[in-house]
Amino acid sequence: MHLLEAGMAGKTLRKLDFVSRAGAMTLLICLLAPFIVTAVFAQEPEALAAAAPENRGWITLLPPVVAIGIALVFRSVIPALFIGIWCGTLIIIGPALTSGWTAFLEAFDTHIVNAIVDADRVRVLLFTMMLGGMIGILGRNGGMQGIVDRVTRFASTAVRGQILTAGLGLVIFFDDVANTLLIGKTMRPVIDKLRISREKLAYLVDSTAAPVAGIAFASTWVGYEVSVIGSTIEGIPDLNTSPYLIFLGSVPYIFYSFITLFMVFAVAYTGRDFGPMYHAEIRARQRAIEEPDVIVDGDDAASGDAPRSYASSALIPIGVVVATLFSSLLITGEGESFQQILSSADSYLALMWASLLGVASAAIVTVLRRVLDLNQVIEAWFEGVTTTLFAVIVLVLSWTLADIVQTLGTAEYVTAATSGYLPLFLLPTSAFVLSGIVAFTTGTSWGTMGIMMPLVLPLSWALLTGTDQPGISDQMYLFHGSVAGVLAGAIWGDHCSPISDTTVLSSLASECDHIEHVRTQLPYAITSGLLAILLGTLPTGFGVPWWICWPISFAAVIAILKIVGRPVEENSKNA
Repeated sequence: MHLLEAGMAGKTLRKLDFVSRAGAMTLLICLLAPFIVTAVFAQEPEALAAAAPENRGWITLLPPVVAIGIALVFRSVIPALFIGIWCGTLIIIGPALTSGWTAFLEAFDTHIVNAIVDADRVRVLLFTMMLGGMIGILGRNGGMQGIVDRVTRFASTAVRGQILTAGLGLVIFFDDVANTLLIGKTMRPVIDKLRISREKLAYLVDSTAAPVAGIAFASTWVGYEVSVIGSTIEGIPDLNTSPYLIFLGSVPYIFYSFITLFMVFAVAYTGRDFGPMYHAEIRARQRAIEEPDVIVDGDDAASGDAPRSYASSALIPIGVVVATLFSSLLITGEGESFQQILSSADSYLALMWASLLGVASAAIVTVLRRVLDLNQVIEAWFEGVTTTLFAVIVLVLSWTLADIVQTLGTAEYVTAATSGYLPLFLLPTSAFVLSGIVAFTTGTSWGTMGIMMPLVLPLSWALLTGTDQPGISDQMYLFHGSVAGVLAGAIWGDHCSPISDTTVLSSLASECDHIEHVRTQLPYAITSGLLAILLGTLPTGFGVPWWICWPISFAAVIAILKIVGRPVEENSKNA
């Protein structure tokens, strides 16, 4: 037996060694590729700068391709983005003996610095950090806990418990991490009491976190999404539209998020499940919840010094953020119609004002109620800010890569090379599928958006403006659909990926075995993704309005649950 175990261990080690050597070889190839290509194929720097973007050749594809390749192999977005930036800097500098070292330094001290000197980008960073700080305060002053406590009293059956959990996912809309941790940890004892499986809790939490935050009008996700869109359209001279308005125009085409949310409530209301989730629910109904194998931190344990929960301590700051955002858009915008006002509004300034007043109102409410003193409020705010540092780093690197891609003219080259081969109606579907693949293999939605948006958005705009169709305004649904394809595909791949941070957090917060969470959620995520393609992105590519695709997709969800799903009895007699 020991020999067999030793043999299996040896095979495992050899397999891991092969994987590590293959990964190292891939990294080496990616690092050497820019040197080889620039030395053999590239033009002189002056000639490269003088050449028309569409004539610069396929070398302009290297930065995003290298970034995507490294992200797929190593499943880490930060080094992937930086190496992509370094690769683009090397191409700009041109072949020389010391180009690699010079490009490495210049990527950091020039291109990354230039990416954050823009005032609008600084505002996005401030918004992201300030909103994270506000969430930190609301987590410490008992405000978010108060919202949960108000509604949990209505959870008397398994159906009500699931609907309540999903509904709370809509209430905590401003951040996916706060949504996941708060609802997962708070609803866990309620779910156990109602004999609902931990796998179902993890699914409900995971499938309402990112989809809600990604389409909400004011959230940490919106700040990032608008900034990525804004940095990308800076290189499109003919596109003079507010990034926030582009985001709002794309929201109806984010089919995956809406289908996923509808499926969550349909599953909860009908009491029907399919796949591994059905068997997990049957086990939970027939016996008491077993102790989980995973170990999580016990910060949600009962504590005698826990602050008293007031729902208004969270509702007031959230209301201030939403009200300030919309009023600021109206104040900074100009025009006769509502659309003209939103189009000309300074969305970055509105986001920054909203986050500032949100933090101020959260601090004032907390201090006046004597839940925390001023020093504790500042400490809670700082803890919330630190949770956004990863997002800030990814955001800055994404901006930098987008600037380099714009300098090299990658979008123009891709447009010239694919304009005769890629049908316009496939733009939204292609963006959705490719973004889903990248997100699945990297485990990050934001990193996927930062990599894919600089490629998809300029390409779709160039293909639309280069057609012989009567007017670009009549085809904006394809442009908005392509933007939505990136946003939705990033969430889809994230839901399917076992290495996604939100997937892991959902397992931990629900105290559910991580592999079981992935295994039970995957059929639902794949079903929503296929419906988004077949009844969403493809029909809209042919000109079918989104408001027709929505009800058809929702009806398909009900039909699938009726045909494939099986009812789970709330009170099993076999216990």
